[in-house]
Amino acid sequence: MNKLGNLKPFTKWVGGKRQLLPQLLDILPSNYNTYYEPFIGGGALFFELAPKKAVINDNNKELVLAYQVIKDDVESLISELRRHQENNSKEYYLALRSADRDGRIEKMTDSERAGRILYMLRVNFNGLYRVNSKNQFNVPYGKYKNPSILDEANLRNISDYLKMNDVSILNGDFEVATKSAKKGDLVYFDPPYVPLSPTESFTNYTANGFGYEEQIRLRDLFVELDKRGVFVIVSNSTADLVYNLYEPIAKTLIEVGATRMINSNAKKRGKINELIIANF
Repeated sequence: MNKLGNLKPFTKWVGGKRQLLPQLLDILPSNYNTYYEPFIGGGALFFELAPKKAVINDNNKELVLAYQVIKDDVESLISELRRHQENNSKEYYLALRSADRDGRIEKMTDSERAGRILYMLRVNFNGLYRVNSKNQFNVPYGKYKNPSILDEANLRNISDYLKMNDVSILNGDFEVATKSAKKGDLVYFDPPYVPLSPTESFTNYTANGFGYEEQIRLRDLFVELDKRGVFVIVSNSTADLVYNLYEPIAKTLIEVGATRMINSNAKKRGKINELIIANF
């Protein structure tokens, strides 16, 4: 555990697991070695545990860059976010958002690029990360009166934690990220969820998407890691497909209540059950 005070996610992230922390912490094995989180997202469980040895990964290049910049150059990032905070407006946001359309993003430094995405996630609609088929960010500006754009203390604490511990930061496929997992290690998978109804689509966090075949591949990896003696936890929706995939092989299936904020139909926001699956 870290000695830097409470670490918390540095960005809003759709599907963040802060709501599920009590249930996740309740089922964790009492002892484990290296911690793996192949879909790190906002990292709620990761920051809560602050393990001394970890491998974190995400397929989202911009998000992973933000983790790396916080580790390597946090003061430059803080300066960027301070500048965005001072200039925040709908017009400013839209001008910065268009940097991936007019070529400016290619000329940005890593800290400028990380500052851009972290600022946009703080002020846009519901902290949603969404890109079009050309990998261009396309979320509208939000309607927050006083958005929290910069938390210097948390960013510096995270930077110190990442420097002081053995944390590998990867940007790639979830299966590749667990190649080195062995007996006694812990892997927590928090993939894009299976849609609850045919009208919903798999959330497009990256331009590549995450569909049915990836969910099957994740289930197969769950089985493989179990054979290796790895502790495995998966969170997902309560869709029939998820039960069909995991009920025959999992030792633990727990339905827990969570609040869903992302839906174009306001009536469909609110309480919803999610599923926590484990091989122990």
